[in-house]
Amino acid sequence: MTDNSAFDDLFAGAPLMAILRGLGAERSLTVATAAWDLGIEIVELPVQTPTDVEALRVVADAGRERGLHVGAGTVVAPEHVRQAKDAGAAFTVSPGFDADIVRASHAAGMPSLPGVATPTEVQLALGEGLTWLKAFPASLLGTGWFGAIRGPFPQAKFVATGGMDASTASAFLAAGVRVVAVGSALEDPEQLPALAALLR
Repeated sequence: MTDNSAFDDLFAGAPLMAILRGLGAERSLTVATAAWDLGIEIVELPVQTPTDVEALRVVADAGRERGLHVGAGTVVAPEHVRQAKDAGAAFTVSPGFDADIVRASHAAGMPSLPGVATPTEVQLALGEGLTWLKAFPASLLGTGWFGAIRGPFPQAKFVATGGMDASTASAFLAAGVRVVAVGSALEDPEQLPALAALLR
């Protein structure tokens, strides 16, 4: 049985997470620092290339100096779990639910946040001992999905990912989402300040 209740503490600081995809080490560190300075404490860097892994290592080191936790995203293979651990990631995030990846991450000391989009996947993940789940792609699922899922699965806590930005975050948080994760929208430099405004 796995457990990802560590996200209770990881996500206690703010209901927002920044996803820094494919920016390279220097740009990732710049954006992560800006996010941290604005109060967005949790960042995730997908690990799909060697450049991504190096960026994760740089940002994770910088986060550790601030006492902040950095996660590895798009973890879909055992090798990704090893790379995430070696780079200093505090947790892993996956686009879908794979019990083997969840267990490997748990065994490596990193709570896993798997992606779900159906009641079946939610039930399987809860059965694995997980309480925090990534709803993906949230923009296509829509805010109504969360209210519907809450009925049979009230114990599930969701991070909404996929197509999120500052203009939609409030609606998803109002729908019961615990955390909104923003990725590609961060290419717009106005997004971080707009997101940070939601924290006030």
